[in-house]
Amino acid sequence: MESEELGVRSEELKTSSRHGSRKAFYVKMVSGSLIRRASRLIIAVLAIAIGATILSGLVTIYYDIPEQLGREFRSYGANLIVLPRGEAKITRETLSKLENLIGSAKIVGMAPYRYQTVKINEQPYIIAGTDLVQAEKNSPFWYIEGEWGNAQEPDSVMIGHEIAATLNLKLGDSFTVQGVKYGEQAQASGQNLSAIENQQRDLAQQNFHKNLKVRGIVSTGGAEEGFIFADIDMLDEVIGDTFRADVIECSVIADAKELAAISSQIEQNISELQPRAVRRLTQSQDIVLGKLQALVLLVTVVVLIITMISVYTTMMAMVAERRREIALKKALGAENKLVMSELLGEGVLLGFIGGALGVFLGFEFAQRVSLNVFGRAINFQWALIPLTIAVFIIITVAASIIPVRKVMDIHPAIVLKGE
Repeated sequence: MESEELGVRSEELKTSSRHGSRKAFYVKMVSGSLIRRASRLIIAVLAIAIGATILSGLVTIYYDIPEQLGREFRSYGANLIVLPRGEAKITRETLSKLENLIGSAKIVGMAPYRYQTVKINEQPYIIAGTDLVQAEKNSPFWYIEGEWGNAQEPDSVMIGHEIAATLNLKLGDSFTVQGVKYGEQAQASGQNLSAIENQQRDLAQQNFHKNLKVRGIVSTGGAEEGFIFADIDMLDEVIGDTFRADVIECSVIADAKELAAISSQIEQNISELQPRAVRRLTQSQDIVLGKLQALVLLVTVVVLIITMISVYTTMMAMVAERRREIALKKALGAENKLVMSELLGEGVLLGFIGGALGVFLGFEFAQRVSLNVFGRAINFQWALIPLTIAVFIIITVAASIIPVRKVMDIHPAIVLKGE
């Protein structure tokens, strides 16, 4: 029994050794054939590498365009307006719920606004209390003469161009606003109150005076030029009330479908809020995005076709050059299948080298496009390495099938006679 087992193992080792030697010989034969034709090899690899560069670059851009374009469109203003349902105001707790629901990764800016009427020289104006940092993220298209306000200097505000012209205010000037300050009885402001409660609230009212400094002058060509923009915490402190926002302007990275889904989630999970998508912005974004992605897809298809044609002509030339070599191999007993597998192996190797080279050149190409067009860098997609190599191996093999089949038409006797 032991001798039989040893015999079986010996045969298995011989068989595996023969298979291993055949594979090694096959790889050596294919690589040696390509090395001997270095000029053809370089041309073929360059053709495939150029195709792979454009393909991997365009695919990277294709998948990166939605985020990049979404961020660009966010410079045109908020695309989601959230209002309180009924007569209630939006609290900080509700604002926090909204931020968690949407997700910080999708939020470019989320600015709550509270509007309060004040007087300057006995003339009424509206002061908009907001998170100025978030407001800047939402509205980078505003032209600001001077600087945006910040929480570190709460008494420094931005005023609209119309107010600055009317009151003859310039950067650095100070002015005084006055209004009504509510006491503890006014904490229910905005809710339905009885006549007695309203009377008690009115008795608790006190006037306030606040000195403010012009930090920036806002020019937009719109309604913003008629507002005073201040830190919302400072406004709450001045009027003696807690945080109560009238509206939240959100700038969210999302297309129309995603924005509709977010709006639906807000309605289902935060009953005190009602979202309003700014459809004009999202529809414009989707139209531009659709056209760009269609263009990228069209260019990709054209590049693949051109690459296949280049590989086809290269393989046809290689088969034509090697007619006598192929004829000699067949005369010595090589079957068509063996010769064809050798040529296809060369095609696979060309596809692998060109595809691998094109992946990294494609990322550099996509990076340059993104930096020049969007001004932002992109991340390398590691999944593109095996995908691009596999695609171009398939393309190379597909383009080589017809030239390789020409091997079957080569008759050793005729070719070796020189006919």
